[in-house]
Amino acid sequence: MKAPAKHKMALLIWITIYPTLNLLFWLLGKPLEAFPIYVKTLVMTLILVPLMVYFFLPFLTKTFHKWLTK
Repeated sequence: MKAPAKHKMALLIWITIYPTLNLLFWLLGKPLEAFPIYVKTLVMTLILVPLMVYFFLPFLTKTFHKWLTK
């Protein structure tokens, strides 16, 4: 199987992370308001990375397989 082009994977990841991160900030902004930035970042990445690895990336690579390997 041909590996996806890196620039296409990067675009797909960015298109997924940007809105997901904005949604997380919208949902968790107030509850995390009092914490320092490193705690906010820790919480966001603890949520975002597993979502990307186990849900979004498998779905997106399957959905965009033809485009990624073209």
